[in-house]
Amino acid sequence: MRVLVWGASRGVGLLVAQQALEAGHTVTAVARRQIPLGGCESTLTMRRANIEDRFSVQSLVAGHDAVVISIGALPGFTPVYSFSLGTSHVIEAMQRAGVRRLVVVTGIGAGDSRGHGGFLYDRLFLPFVLGRVYRDKDRQERLVRESQLDWTLVRPGFLTHGPRTANYQVHTDLRGIKAGKISRADVAHFIIHSLNERCWYQQSPLLGCAV
Repeated sequence: MRVLVWGASRGVGLLVAQQALEAGHTVTAVARRQIPLGGCESTLTMRRANIEDRFSVQSLVAGHDAVVISIGALPGFTPVYSFSLGTSHVIEAMQRAGVRRLVVVTGIGAGDSRGHGGFLYDRLFLPFVLGRVYRDKDRQERLVRESQLDWTLVRPGFLTHGPRTANYQVHTDLRGIKAGKISRADVAHFIIHSLNERCWYQQSPLLGCAV
């Protein structure tokens, strides 16, 4: 599979690119800054581009089988639009190019996962620290849901730098669920294994550590 990864310079995006290569996929890794992927694999292409640049997005999407978006933004006092703007460009480019598989990493507190992070996170950290970020993640999720693509919205719990264990919980029914920790490596593991799994199309799984 030919996979385009936006946000491949660090975190989940970098690990998705690494694990996709390990799994034998052909990867185009894209980020605004230098991408720390070593080696000279014939199946790896690295590009520096900004997902908010519509022309850059249009030029990169065609020719891929799947697109993964795992971008970030620092919390602050100014409105955030990078998630929704960049995702709108990707969706437009995918529709034009006939690329259908889209996986987007959002987070705990986006959409109907709000209220499942625990008291301190839900009542203090989310509204007062991450409020602007998650308002745009909500817009991002709405765009994805309305896209008519084969999408999956991945909502990790509280991210750690732990190892890949391939042992974690995946929740689609959030009744009674409180998000726990999960390593970035395990989030990447789920994404890679969900790319060809039709059971995850039009789903918004919440990922957390195994009990």
